[in-house]
Amino acid sequence: MARIFIIGNGISGVTAARHIRKLSNHDITIISSESSHFFARTALMYVYMGHMRFKDIKPYEDGFWKKNRIELLHDSVIGIEFISKSLTLESGLKLHYDQLILATGSIPNKMGWPGQDLQGVSGLYHLQDLEMMEQYSKNCSRAVIVGGGLIGIEMAEMFHSRHIPVTLVVREKEYWYNILPPEEAAMISRHIHEHNIDLKLNCELTEILDNGQGEAAGVVLSNGEQIECNYVGLTVGVKPNIEFLKNTALETDRGILVNEQLETNIADVYAIGDCAQLRHALSGRKPIEAIWYTGRMMGETVAYNICKEPVSYNPGIWFNSAKFLDIEYQVYGFVPSKIQSPFNSFYWEHTDGKKSIRLVFNIETSEILGFNLMGIRFRHEVCETWISKKTGLNDVVQNIRLAFFDPEFYKNYEVSFVESFNQQFNQQIILNKNKTLNHVFKFLTQK
Repeated sequence: MARIFIIGNGISGVTAARHIRKLSNHDITIISSESSHFFARTALMYVYMGHMRFKDIKPYEDGFWKKNRIELLHDSVIGIEFISKSLTLESGLKLHYDQLILATGSIPNKMGWPGQDLQGVSGLYHLQDLEMMEQYSKNCSRAVIVGGGLIGIEMAEMFHSRHIPVTLVVREKEYWYNILPPEEAAMISRHIHEHNIDLKLNCELTEILDNGQGEAAGVVLSNGEQIECNYVGLTVGVKPNIEFLKNTALETDRGILVNEQLETNIADVYAIGDCAQLRHALSGRKPIEAIWYTGRMMGETVAYNICKEPVSYNPGIWFNSAKFLDIEYQVYGFVPSKIQSPFNSFYWEHTDGKKSIRLVFNIETSEILGFNLMGIRFRHEVCETWISKKTGLNDVVQNIRLAFFDPEFYKNYEVSFVESFNQQFNQQIILNKNKTLNHVFKFLTQK
């Protein structure tokens, strides 16, 4: 029976512990200084907005860990001796491990801005970030959020929910312009304005001002504008939390380098989640993906490898989802921000300007490559099947009803979608009316 230590109690570390317990009787200990118990990081915003209590975002009862013989240590690892297989904790405790899983997560990027370490300046990644937002929200006259990504718009929505004026500073010409195609980026920019959030495009942060007591008092932007505020959110991406592992025998690049079994260069040491960087990126994927579901998949994969049931990490076809204020977003497969030959796309947008569907395809073969959806839900399994089977564009359009999720609860947009496609591509496709769950099941199970 091995003694296994996991550093980090996020989704990847906790998933690894749960699956190791299912597969073995190994001693398992999770070490984290962030919180006593695991919580759903992506739900932190709903605690701030009053939709949930903190205890509601803990997926497991506090007694779950003892019942499953998973020990929790609320402490920080300040040193690792890989040769002797020992950990040194901030409390002074020294521990010996047989196998070690590094699941240390991410930390927000900071670009060396003057004032970036003042009080009232943070990202939104850790529980402590939420606590700081709470502390500074009480007398906040304005918040400034820097960065046009998913966390940035979440922070803007959080302050907006408490009627605190918000300025969102984005370097690009539209919100998330380096990820979304231009039409979708423009849609979300309009949506942000419609919520009376002060969106400043083509603008960068140059300095955070000090109120003389070590707290944020305002920002200076690249256009020379100065904005008074009491809180500054820094949301220009995250990076692997590996600083304390630098200058050790562990091989690192931007993250901890691992193979497809999630093994590092040191025997019995693994890395998973946001801190792990695949030595060879899988087809259609990036070497580092700080995404909730990939952390969960890595946790399960490493558990099987530690328990001598070897398996390679394979997250499959790319997908992601989010919410931009009131607009839900889904992406499946290949959808670049700039679509160029040999690729093309068909884009349909509803007249209300808050719903859209984009199909990306290969011009030469017509095979479908990706789906980008705003304000409309598609079935994951249907999209994945079409992409994996390299289905032709016309076939997808003709059977698009199979993809609509819970169509009985939503208005139908298929007719408008197909009419627009026929007009744009000079086609005469007739929409297939099959859309019941039985039709979907038959489609998904056919060989």
